[in-house]
Amino acid sequence: MRQQPVLEVRGIRKEFPGVVALDGVDFRLFPGEVHALMGENGAGKSTLIKVLTGVYQSDGGEVALAGEPVRVAGPLQAQEAGISTVYQEVNLCPNLSVAENIFIGREPRRFGLINWAEMRRRAAELVRELDLDIDVSAPLNSYSIAVQQLVAIVRAVDVSAKVLILDEPTSSLDRDEVRQLFAVMRRLRDQGVAILFVSHFLDQIYEICDRMTVLRNGRLEGEYLTSELNQVELVSRMIGAELAGLDQLGGGKRRERTAPAQGGAAFLEADGLTRRGAVEPYDLDIRPGEVIGLAGLLGSGRTEAARLLFGADQSDGGTLRIEGAVTALRSPRDAIAHGIAFCSENRKTEGLVGELTVRENIVLALQASRGWIRPLSRSAQDEYALRWIRALDIRPGNPEALVRNLSGGNQQKVLLARWLITDPKLLILDEPTRGIDIGAKAEIQKLVANLAEDGMAVLFISAELEEVLRLSHRIGVLRDHRMVAQLDNDGALTPERVMATIASGAHQ
Repeated sequence: MRQQPVLEVRGIRKEFPGVVALDGVDFRLFPGEVHALMGENGAGKSTLIKVLTGVYQSDGGEVALAGEPVRVAGPLQAQEAGISTVYQEVNLCPNLSVAENIFIGREPRRFGLINWAEMRRRAAELVRELDLDIDVSAPLNSYSIAVQQLVAIVRAVDVSAKVLILDEPTSSLDRDEVRQLFAVMRRLRDQGVAILFVSHFLDQIYEICDRMTVLRNGRLEGEYLTSELNQVELVSRMIGAELAGLDQLGGGKRRERTAPAQGGAAFLEADGLTRRGAVEPYDLDIRPGEVIGLAGLLGSGRTEAARLLFGADQSDGGTLRIEGAVTALRSPRDAIAHGIAFCSENRKTEGLVGELTVRENIVLALQASRGWIRPLSRSAQDEYALRWIRALDIRPGNPEALVRNLSGGNQQKVLLARWLITDPKLLILDEPTRGIDIGAKAEIQKLVANLAEDGMAVLFISAELEEVLRLSHRIGVLRDHRMVAQLDNDGALTPERVMATIASGAHQ
């Protein structure tokens, strides 16, 4: 007989003005399993997590812990009941030590004073139990984001070891860091902890998860053993359509690319462009209608190379030509004036303004290019916003919705809309599909291909090699802040060859 779920929800409903986010959703989580919560952006995953953790109060249904009905009134009560959450963005104090972060608010005391020796001893014991090599007396900010996330997990498990919710924990980690995180997750699972894992990386889901629950449009689509549902079937259930011939899964058929006009003049030419400590001198030319991919491991210099082309960073040497003329980009405003647009990989801190509406975010770059003494009329703003909301299928289709309340995929579409209304000649996209669902990812990939076919030059950066290969005509390969090769994507180029180039630092 199967054991009782440690956490179960039945018939959960959650409504917002004009939107039913969850409609009668059931969910079960058992001790000693890693359970994936799957669905497109906007399917209801984040809302369900917030109901489970007491951030939102449900409008119907019930939650049971160990078989007993409970109403989780807030995050503190959820934590006390045994439900802890670690989010994609680590919410700790980087200026404090590892030990202080683990025990913040729960410091061991002696005679009313913090017992520092006991705190460090207990912290060291906790990290040792998870087979982590961490100096608990060191400042948290002396460690990488990956280690900081592991510290957050140590804290969450020590606070409550029944249910651990991991929301997109791998989005900023490289392969070795993911491997380390998975080792910790398996150790916790073997200790009986129930882990709810949210990720848009399908390969990771199939590597670490035992079961999965799929949501679609706020409703339960189904609950499955990971071993009984292949990736194509999973995606079909997530988006509600058959996927015969769909090419967005790794190993699938690549989209046919229309070759750019040969022999045309380059829109942009970088000759020996460099920034000390960020990227070594590199050459790169981009022609109208061409998609140039940048591939490399995290920290290889991909973003740094792109920022020089947008004036976000200043070069220390080399020459930049735009439409044949030597040009110095002293600021992003200079780049915008020359027809260059840049979607940052960090859409929350360098892209979108969460407190502004969808409309206000969409018109931001166009307004900046006009200058604040020439404000866009409200009617013009409404026209631009509605046009691009329809064109990119931004949901919900309300231009006055706060952009912070949109799902990740729809936020990315708002950022794309902002730059597309400036009618750029070169669009730089830095990880445009990171952290978004497979349906939105496919839409953005299709948009990039269509923009190139219409004559726009695109610089495309992604950590997913299959995605880079699918879209790019040529690929610049970076390693250790140096561009080590430029490869023609002639149809015979494979991820293995690109990885070999990265590994060797030489053209293969």
